Amino acid sequence: MPDIKQAKILIMATDGFEQSELLVPQKTLKDAGATVVVASPKSRMKPDSIRGWDMKDWGQNVKVDKDLEDINPAEFDAIVMPGGQINPDKLRVEPKAIEIIRAFYSDGKVVAAVCHAPWLLIEAGLIKGRNCTSYHSIKTDVINAGGKWQDEKVVSDQGVITSRNPGDLDAFSAKIIEEVQEGRHTGRRAAAE
Repeated sequence: MPDIKQAKILIMATDGFEQSELLVPQKTLKDAGATVVVASPKSRMKPDSIRGWDMKDWGQNVKVDKDLEDINPAEFDAIVMPGGQINPDKLRVEPKAIEIIRAFYSDGKVVAAVCHAPWLLIEAGLIKGRNCTSYHSIKTDVINAGGKWQDEKVVSDQGVITSRNPGDLDAFSAKIIEEVQEGRHTGRRAAAE
């Protein structure tokens, strides 16, 4: 079982991420000893930061460590995707973002999405037949994509972790740590191309 202190976690986001859904997991994972890297598509970010959405208005900027084009999924143990309406909607049209998600999944690594970020799992073809949750407004999207939607704080299905909203972030972050320490999830079905 890998130690979280040895883990390297990728947070993938762009402008419009729900602020707490990036900052809380980032802090929790760092406090647990993991190395956390924030990546964003270069074409969508300011020189070195992305701007959060804080419930009803623009929030603070968060430093970006790497461009998505420079991400090698083999260097990481997990990917975390914050929600908000804007962030996942922008990312799901980025081919590199979907390619990265599929690579994490195919390698049996932890894939975690909160709030509206399951849209990215739908786009990557990872929801069909999977126990999951999401923000309530995209429940129908998840079900229409074949997901087995549950109204729970956090749902984990073979290392694919989903959560509903900012109120669930403690449970979401704890589950990421637990799943990373369990190691790779071999035997998952292939992602849809």
